[in-house]
Amino acid sequence: MTRRGWTIVFSFAIAAILGLLGGLVRVPYVSIGPGPTYDTLGSVDDQVVIQVAGEKTYETSGQLRMTTVSVSDDVSLFGALGLWLSGQHALMPREEYFGPGQSEEDLRRENTKMFQDSQSDAEVAALRYLDYPVKVVAQEVTRDAPADKVLEPGDQLVRVNEHDIKVQEDVRDALQGTKPGETVEITFQPDGQAEQTKTVELGKASDFGSDDRKEGFLGLLPADRADVTFETTIHLEDVGGPSAGLIFALAIVDKLTPGELEDGQTVAGTGEIDVKGNIGLIGGISFKLVAARDAGATTFLVPEGNCAEAKANVPDGLRLVKVDTLASAVQALEDLDAGKNPPSC
Repeated sequence: MTRRGWTIVFSFAIAAILGLLGGLVRVPYVSIGPGPTYDTLGSVDDQVVIQVAGEKTYETSGQLRMTTVSVSDDVSLFGALGLWLSGQHALMPREEYFGPGQSEEDLRRENTKMFQDSQSDAEVAALRYLDYPVKVVAQEVTRDAPADKVLEPGDQLVRVNEHDIKVQEDVRDALQGTKPGETVEITFQPDGQAEQTKTVELGKASDFGSDDRKEGFLGLLPADRADVTFETTIHLEDVGGPSAGLIFALAIVDKLTPGELEDGQTVAGTGEIDVKGNIGLIGGISFKLVAARDAGATTFLVPEGNCAEAKANVPDGLRLVKVDTLASAVQALEDLDAGKNPPSC
């Protein structure tokens, strides 16, 4: 074979090796891009997303779409280049999304837990906004802590240290001025049982891995829960994270009240929500705006803390509406329906 022939063979071999490496070698980055959107007033895979059983609901005709971000940990060298050139994805260092030794499955489980918590918080926020009663339950109990001797997760808290418990903040307030070693009475009600009162000796927070504090330590995480006779169920699989809370809460409000918040339009949005209806900022909003636009949305509800980023990345034809509470989000949609201009980013 001539020298030219060997050069051609060698060049093809190098190209083949580089191509193989480019397709197989994984880079320490994750790809971030627009994810699927879901109409919380409609159905997914023939399953109604939000169902309310035992209470009157009202018809809706528009869409309230929750938005997501796709995160992929399986990125090859060539794949990373292609995603970067597409202009619709970003590459981020893996350690910004995964902890040391954390797998994609670990992250999925963590996000699923946050998603489930966001559903509970959204339900409570919606029902509190509609003036339905709430109760306080022991959501978590620290192992071997004072509360662990008397309470089970799910028990309703009625009184703590002679303070009536109406909302979750009352528990911390009831312990103000106490000290480790003091005793307090806890009145609680296990599900389906009568009220019980027990005396508990308060501990020291640092002894149970918590931040040190002056007041006595019970070792429970209280949480507001709806105290109603009807049941609200959210059916949505393979979605994670807390950022759907706002749209879930709006959908529940819409179903339980006459009229239509979205008035036949397609409204999208994002935002973490707490039980009081406060809306927190989220990540990946630039990708969620693209996903919303591609799904046909004309209005996007933006957490106030995300406004600057959203304004810098808003696609054509998408109206940004600034919200900071569930009440402000409801009012904004009512203003749009009335032809008024709600706050914008």
